[in-house]
Amino acid sequence: MVSPSSKEIFIQGITHDGKTFRPSDWAERLAGVMSSFRPGGARPGSHLSYSPWCIPTTLNGVKCVVVHRDLQGHEPMAWDFVINFARDNNLQVAEACLLPDPPSSKL
Repeated sequence: MVSPSSKEIFIQGITHDGKTFRPSDWAERLAGVMSSFRPGGARPGSHLSYSPWCIPTTLNGVKCVVVHRDLQGHEPMAWDFVINFARDNNLQVAEACLLPDPPSSKL
């Protein structure tokens, strides 16, 4: 399903049948569950922000969760949880790299 060479995977809110996954806030919920898995481990208040290893986003109008491969090295069971979540819910998964937004140019 996922090759070991990819740095990030995108769990997309579209099933293999082409249907939009529900509920509409699934990406935020999944990322919220994963918020304590982060570089340096959980700290007081870390549940109030998303982990840099599991980030909800929208790409081309589709809700997604970007999961970084470092999660697997830090906490294999958490990695398995998100991979199994995608598989169990028949969600499409893509391997890619999330690039930062280009700096804005002032004219």
